[in-house]
Amino acid sequence: MLIDPATGRPLCLIDGNAVTTVRTGAAGGLGLQQFARPDSTRLCLFGTGVQARIQLDFALRLLPSLREVLYIGVDGRRNAAFEEGFAARCNIAPVTDRNAAVAQSDIVITATPGAGALFDPDAVQPGTHLNCVGADTRGKRELPDGLLPRVRLFVDDRTQAQQIGETQWAPDTPTTELGDLLNGKTLVQRAPGDITVFDMTGLALQDLTVARLLHERATATGTGTRLAWPW
Repeated sequence: MLIDPATGRPLCLIDGNAVTTVRTGAAGGLGLQQFARPDSTRLCLFGTGVQARIQLDFALRLLPSLREVLYIGVDGRRNAAFEEGFAARCNIAPVTDRNAAVAQSDIVITATPGAGALFDPDAVQPGTHLNCVGADTRGKRELPDGLLPRVRLFVDDRTQAQQIGETQWAPDTPTTELGDLLNGKTLVQRAPGDITVFDMTGLALQDLTVARLLHERATATGTGTRLAWPW
């Protein structure tokens, strides 16, 4: 429910799951644009669920150089329905050797429930970028011990990442907030051999911003159903 902050009056009801899914995918896309090598051709994806799909969709939209996708599902088996959604846009195939897939990839996206480390730290090669989506609650993780001290770490919100993101496992690691890059407050030049990580914990402000945009567009185009309100 989107509320007018000036009056407290409800403005609209929107499918919150859909909003969160798309804005998280968009945030991941921004991370790839900012941190991944522009000549990246191979991506390793952990997960085949809703969030994995939207992350891969934005990756393929924003990085035309991507040609090959290696994916690891929850059971390690081929997911024909998942592949069908992307087969026209890239070469996509399941893999069973997680460490080998990570070592061979320019980009790694982790979009799982965050039940534990997904690969060994030595699998990550110089020049790799990782978008990490699954750690969004205290105790969750997808990255192994020993990796964060080797990387340049970027977050959407520093305090939140230290509390519930991957950064909770190495809270003293220096971080840079994505917003500081987007507004020009901080400039970052990526060396070819840098390992970069974008620790995505997700912000409610992102949901509110997208919801406001949807409401404005719906009002302008007459989309949706208008309901009478008593006050």
